[in-house]
Amino acid sequence: MPPTLLIVMGSDSACDLTSHLITFLRKKGYQLRLLGALEHPNDEKTCSPWAQVGLAVGRAVVAASAPDTTVLGIVCCWTGTGVSMAANKIPGVRCALCCDAPTASGARAWNDANICALSIRCTSLTIAEEILEAFLAPIDASKVDEVDRANLQWFLSYDRENEKL
Repeated sequence: MPPTLLIVMGSDSACDLTSHLITFLRKKGYQLRLLGALEHPNDEKTCSPWAQVGLAVGRAVVAASAPDTTVLGIVCCWTGTGVSMAANKIPGVRCALCCDAPTASGARAWNDANICALSIRCTSLTIAEEILEAFLAPIDASKVDEVDRANLQWFLSYDRENEKL
């Protein structure tokens, strides 16, 4: 049986983009867990601090990961940078700010990204769909060469606690 795919999605505000993506993902059959302002999407006045949203999604992605469940995240804020920086504070999170489908695909294949950050300001509904389709697609291992694999392994094993500045 293939592993279950859970998507944890959070945003600091509910907006046309986030509403569209929730509908888009549900129509594709994905299981969603909504955080931040998306927990109450019908209340347009609901806002959640971007830092708290990024941290919450990051924690949820890492905590929910299991052998039989693949967990990926999506975070949104006005620029996408704040939520991505916050999510990346959580050990085990690799959040990539994606502006197009090739970036999203590369982030998964070459960087093992487990959260995709989107800019509410810059991302059209069509581009957002393309980004998420690329990000959520199975990774084509044939497109990842030995150098990329070695670089990723080095990065994943990097221990910043022992870094000398």
